[in-house]
Amino acid sequence: MSEINLVHRCIVQRATRLSPSFLRIVLGGEGLDGFVTSGVGDEYLRIFFPEPGSTEPVLPAPSGDRGWEYPDGVTPSPMRTYTVRAWDETRRELTIDFVVHDGGIAATWALRAKPGDVVGVNTPHPLYDAPEGIGWQLLVADATGLPAAARLVELAPPGVRTRVVLEVSDEADRVAIDVPAGIDLHLVLGGNGHGPSQLGAIVEAAALPDGPGYIWVAGEAKTTRAVRKLLRHEKALPNGAYKVMGYWTENAEQWRDRYESLPAATKQHLLDMWSDESRDADEIEDDYIAELERLGL
Repeated sequence: MSEINLVHRCIVQRATRLSPSFLRIVLGGEGLDGFVTSGVGDEYLRIFFPEPGSTEPVLPAPSGDRGWEYPDGVTPSPMRTYTVRAWDETRRELTIDFVVHDGGIAATWALRAKPGDVVGVNTPHPLYDAPEGIGWQLLVADATGLPAAARLVELAPPGVRTRVVLEVSDEADRVAIDVPAGIDLHLVLGGNGHGPSQLGAIVEAAALPDGPGYIWVAGEAKTTRAVRKLLRHEKALPNGAYKVMGYWTENAEQWRDRYESLPAATKQHLLDMWSDESRDADEIEDDYIAELERLGL
């Protein structure tokens, strides 16, 4: 994977409503020259949006490993994290699927997006990291993880038995996915802020095939914390046999308010936990999650 770190100015080419909850935005323009994809299905990037009332985002300069910085005195643009749905190298077009709802910087922008609108993106980074030699994989996601899961399905390694379970809030959100032959795809209804999520129960009930495999789960943060605990501590899967990610937080504004109200020393402690290179990353994550839960986060 390339270590290139760039920030690109992108221009909306097309906006297409895929379903009541999904909106597809295709970005292009000369600013995408030099865009580097990892080629991994769940690679994610940051989107820098214009401030409300503005047509142009203030883009940062790339800095360090996947970082960026603004000059002193410059107000950073609003930013959100999204996965890459597709990258067309020939057309130099980047596709992002948005889960749209009332409110929020990203959804509000996406619902109004039209050709010519401008955003910025940085170089994407992948999370999916299946070990060599797996014979099967289980991909489970709610609506926010569906675009990444769909791309992982389309890029599934030949010969790997793949089962996919996607949780959407409504039957109308069954979006078209190009499923290669032999892949087992299921849709369930629920979760997504409209009711209890079934992701934990789906993973717990899954009959895992014999031999080496990989489990990938993406969804609401507290739901995925419970799934990670199930896989790591109850099922005792080895490190590297799973990837569990919180893609969104229910009641996010209240969560951010609680986080921002923490003492500066507490917030710094949470950041510093990840800097101990002598410790296993999974052990650090255990302690980090325990600390968040102790703080009511």
